[in-house]
Amino acid sequence: MTNRLLASAFVLACAVAPAQAADPHLARNLAATCANCHGTGGRSVYEPLVGRPREKLLSMLADFRSGEHEATIMHQIVRGYTDEQLELIATWFSEQR
Repeated sequence: MTNRLLASAFVLACAVAPAQAADPHLARNLAATCANCHGTGGRSVYEPLVGRPREKLLSMLADFRSGEHEATIMHQIVRGYTDEQLELIATWFSEQR
């Protein structure tokens, strides 16, 4: 029974990544979660994200995740996303104008 449960969990986990890739709006939807602090579409005056280079955004996110860059909340938020999700978010913001 335990082996069947583990096998089922593995199959389900493997199915999630392709499902995310198939959703054309996933990047936008993930990026929308940043609006509370970074404004609609990442266009806040305080810390705009829109149009920043993808690699710069990924570097900033990695610094928050590792604790290298101190924050009030970002270090906690960034840990709730997978690397793939963070790449989608960074790519989406970098492509906006």
